[in-house]
Amino acid sequence: MKTVLISGGGVAGSALAHQLLRRGFAPTVVERAAAPRRGGQAIDIRGAALDVVGRMGLLERARGLRTRIQGMSVLDADGNEIHRSTEVAYSSGRLDGEDIELLLEELVSLLHEHAGDGVTYLFGDTVTALTEQPDGVRADFAHAPSRVFDLVVGADGLHSTVRRLVFGPEERYAHHLGTYLSVFGADNFLGLDQWQVWLQDGDNGFGIMPVRDSTELRIAFGFRSEPLGGDRDPERFRKIVVDRLAGLRWQAAGLTKAAADAPDFYCDAMAQIRMDRWSRGRVVLLGDAGYCASPLSGQGTSMALVGAYVLAEELGRAGGGGGGYEGAFARYEDRMRPFVTLNQALATENPGGPASEESVARAKNAIEL
Repeated sequence: MKTVLISGGGVAGSALAHQLLRRGFAPTVVERAAAPRRGGQAIDIRGAALDVVGRMGLLERARGLRTRIQGMSVLDADGNEIHRSTEVAYSSGRLDGEDIELLLEELVSLLHEHAGDGVTYLFGDTVTALTEQPDGVRADFAHAPSRVFDLVVGADGLHSTVRRLVFGPEERYAHHLGTYLSVFGADNFLGLDQWQVWLQDGDNGFGIMPVRDSTELRIAFGFRSEPLGGDRDPERFRKIVVDRLAGLRWQAAGLTKAAADAPDFYCDAMAQIRMDRWSRGRVVLLGDAGYCASPLSGQGTSMALVGAYVLAEELGRAGGGGGGYEGAFARYEDRMRPFVTLNQALATENPGGPASEESVARAKNAIEL
């Protein structure tokens, strides 16, 4: 049985672990967090990813977890409603469409549960070194003993450790899109009931969505900025976000308090990863680690799910490790590259809202499942 180390236990890594297990591999997932990650914004499963989730046998369960948003309001900087819709929401597109919007944490939990007992998880750990050997790749960890794996997959996001160790510094591949995004949860201090609100105030803007039967809010706050430099210390970013929120003209006090108190606070640059190749030797990149499109595309989750399916399918066809992995990696990239290119373009095509139905359909037609 061929062993595969997957760095990253998010959507891409969890979906790949499930798919590889079904094809006779022995996957190990190493995840920096101490448990499956909580928090995060609502995300969408659309286009080709709906077919993938259906083939995984999870379509109905995913539909059961979908958000129940009934509409949205667009406000001016003072909080006055200037537009409303019961047909379309910026976070998800048409409310009567087949796309599935659900919380990121709920999709990760569903994928983790569905993978079953055949997957080995190393929570609270991370890869520190990767050394290719004739019989595989030796992986050193911050805590666990070193091990040799037949293959290694970097599914560890925009700031991928695997990509840095194998392909070089992030600066070679990251392209800043001029925006930062912060996401955090709060009690429903606005009293929103299955209704989301959106507001733009100069270089700052946000979308607020009620979740969990409208008992909680998920707040997505974006602001235009050149690269901020320095480290990615969450508390440093929290201060920047709090200061920005304090300058708003509507609900500044409530939003500032929510950001300051949120245990699930997240903030990062909106950036894309663009690479000429996604594999080197026995190591391959998946999802945001290799081809992040940024949340501005609205397609990150779908790209992760589709990529996991295609990579697992090609590895299964190749019969696992040995000489077959090189051809599998090449076919994975050949199949995914047009799909990725079109989806990355969506981040600049329509950065203020979800991808159009035509754009999603065009991207779907670029991948054969």
